[in-house]
Amino acid sequence: MVVRIPAVLAAAELTTLRDQLGVASWTSGSATAGFQSVAVKDNQQLPHGDPLARECGALIVAALERNPLFLSAALPRHVFPPMFNRYENGMAFGAHVDNAVRQVPATSFRLRTDLSATLFLSAPADYDGGELVIQDTYGEHRVKLPAGDLVLYPAGSVHRVEAVTRGARVASIFWVQSMVRDPIARELLFELDDSIRELSAAGTARAPLVRLTGLYHNLVRRWGDL
Repeated sequence: MVVRIPAVLAAAELTTLRDQLGVASWTSGSATAGFQSVAVKDNQQLPHGDPLARECGALIVAALERNPLFLSAALPRHVFPPMFNRYENGMAFGAHVDNAVRQVPATSFRLRTDLSATLFLSAPADYDGGELVIQDTYGEHRVKLPAGDLVLYPAGSVHRVEAVTRGARVASIFWVQSMVRDPIARELLFELDDSIRELSAAGTARAPLVRLTGLYHNLVRRWGDL
C-alpha cells in the first residue's frame, strides 16, 4: 500500500525547515549505506549527531503525532528519528530495499522497519528528475510531491530515486515500526477507519457507526502489538 499524506507540515514549519537546512553542513550519504546499497547511493545527508538534524527531526515527529491520516495508515509503534538527504545535479539512489532492522544511533534500541516514509521538502519546480520510484505487484509508482507532503510505502519494496538533472531535491526520510505487523491487516484497518470517517462526515446514524468503530478497535486489539 502506497499512501500519500498531504500537508504534513504547516506552511510556517516548512519555511523553518527549509531555512535551517539551507545553511546545513551536508556530508556524503555513503556513510549510512548498507552492503547492498553502497554501490548505488549517491547523495548528501546530515550526520545523525548533527544538532540541526535532531531539532528538525523533532519538529517532524511532532507534526506526525497530530496527523490523523498518518496515524491511521501507519498505526505507529516506533518512529525512527527522521534523517535528511539532498540530491543535486547528477545524484541518484539506485534500486534497493531498506534494511529490515535499524538501530537508533547512539542507543541500543532497534526497530523493525515495516514502513518507509519520504517527506518532500523541496517544491517540484525547484528541481528536475529526482522522482521516488516504488515497485510493487501493480508496477511502478513514480512519486514527486509538493513540499510538505509525505509518501508512506512498504519498507520491503524495491525503490529508487531517479537522478536529479537540475536544482536540488531535499527530503526527510524515516521508518516506522507499526503496531500491526501484518501489512494486509494494516491495510484493512486503514480502509475501515477511512470508511468510518467518511460515513461520519456524511451524517450516518450513530448506532451503526458505533458498531463499526467497535469492530475497528477490537481488530486492533486482536492484531496489534504494543
